[in-house]
Amino acid sequence: QVQLVESGGGLVQAGGSLRLSCAASGRTFSSYAMGWFRQAPGKEREFVAAISRRGGTTYYADSVKGRFTISKDNAKNTVYLQMNSLKPEDTAVYYCAASPVETGTYDYWGQGTQVTVSS
Repeated sequence: QVQLVESGGGLVQAGGSLRLSCAASGRTFSSYAMGWFRQAPGKEREFVAAISRRGGTTYYADSVKGRFTISKDNAKNTVYLQMNSLKPEDTAVYYCAASPVETGTYDYWGQGTQVTVSS
């Protein structure tokens, strides 16, 4: 099992940047693929970005491609989401999630961190 704790959220003006972090504890972090998801008020949770276990492959939602970057530091047991050129529509609670190699599904979730982008 793994525990996930997100940090780095906050209030930022449109066009600004934030970097989210997700610290993991528990089983070997390198055995997990990781993802970031977000949920805006009144909307369903949606996929934002994902990264493979060793960090060699990344995936992005079309809405954030070119603006967000996901990275993974297995030595620090941390996954990051660098968010640039933020827009008001990026406002949401952002969650990180871990996908163990045994299941291939996102079985573990953090508590979320609020990101608010003002216009």
